[in-house]
Amino acid sequence: MSVESLQEKARTLLAHAGIHINGDGPCDLRVHDERLYARVFAHGSLGLGEAYMDGWWDCQDLPGLFARLLGSHLDQELKTLDTLLAHLRARFINLQRGEHAYEIGRAHYDLGNDLFQAMLGKRLVYSCGYWAEATNLDDAQEAKLDLVCRKLKLKPGMRVLDIGCGWGEALKFAAERYGVEGVGVTVSKEQAEFARALCAGLPIEIRLEDYHALDERFDAVFSIGMFEHVGGKNYRGYFETVRRCLAPQGLFLLHTIGSNESPGRPDPWIEKYIFPNSVIPAASQVATALEGLFVVEDWHNFGPDYDRTLTAWQANFDAAWPALSASYDERFRRMWHFYLTVSAAVFRSRRDQLWQLTLSPDGVPGGYRVPR
Repeated sequence: MSVESLQEKARTLLAHAGIHINGDGPCDLRVHDERLYARVFAHGSLGLGEAYMDGWWDCQDLPGLFARLLGSHLDQELKTLDTLLAHLRARFINLQRGEHAYEIGRAHYDLGNDLFQAMLGKRLVYSCGYWAEATNLDDAQEAKLDLVCRKLKLKPGMRVLDIGCGWGEALKFAAERYGVEGVGVTVSKEQAEFARALCAGLPIEIRLEDYHALDERFDAVFSIGMFEHVGGKNYRGYFETVRRCLAPQGLFLLHTIGSNESPGRPDPWIEKYIFPNSVIPAASQVATALEGLFVVEDWHNFGPDYDRTLTAWQANFDAAWPALSASYDERFRRMWHFYLTVSAAVFRSRRDQLWQLTLSPDGVPGGYRVPR
């Protein structure tokens, strides 16, 4: 097809979402290179993201643009070979076991603590904040950590496990505020080293270890923003590991992004540039995987809070860019913008959710009173 034909096809599709090509609105697409149309129709979201990284197009309000695209389901008009291949890899290859389990650490979490320290705020907490009463990112993250501890009913002297402990902030908070001791596991060398320094002097052990190797008893277990890297083939084994490690009267809290789809399909651009070997779980997959292992005491959804969290991260990233630009180039800046703004739009459009599940092995005697 000619450039003119592809442009007209794009114009017609975008009109359904109230988006114009080279219009004056904040959500309109400004095209700098007309090769954009062929690239997007050939490669879908992968082509759109790479074209943005290459400077082929811009938009004043990127989250608004993507929220309109997703809200109108225009992404479903661009089912390409790249999308199919990403789906088939996730379906037929176990991308989260063995050496694959460490790829996400090397590719993403080991990018550099300078980047994440600049972006995430006072606490290095790389997951959705809880904005019920918070007015800024730091308060929202503290409220989320406290919510986790309250849901688990933590008390002094308890021994807790954090699966996917990140930079150690959640364990540090639990030890300082609730008097617990704990173990954290991560597959990121950079995170493990930072967490050990952060938690120095506290009764906390940080391990560079795949969670499958765990086989010891804890009074409570939590996992915040890690389940997205487990993979559907491993959900049952994940919950079996938690059940094996959790005391009979203990509680487990799972904090994860969740998909409205069944099952969630990996996005080719996110798979290639941001989170390799990752997939968002569907509710049906989670429910099936924990059958016979846990009682679901509470299933809490506060997905819209992730829009506010991601928007705050982008503001921090932009403010820090003059310093970060010494280590990261312009293409990386555009890649990171695309990642944060697309992610914000996914939650703004309610296409994905943020779940906290509180689980018990056999049911809390007398019932579980839900903290909020």
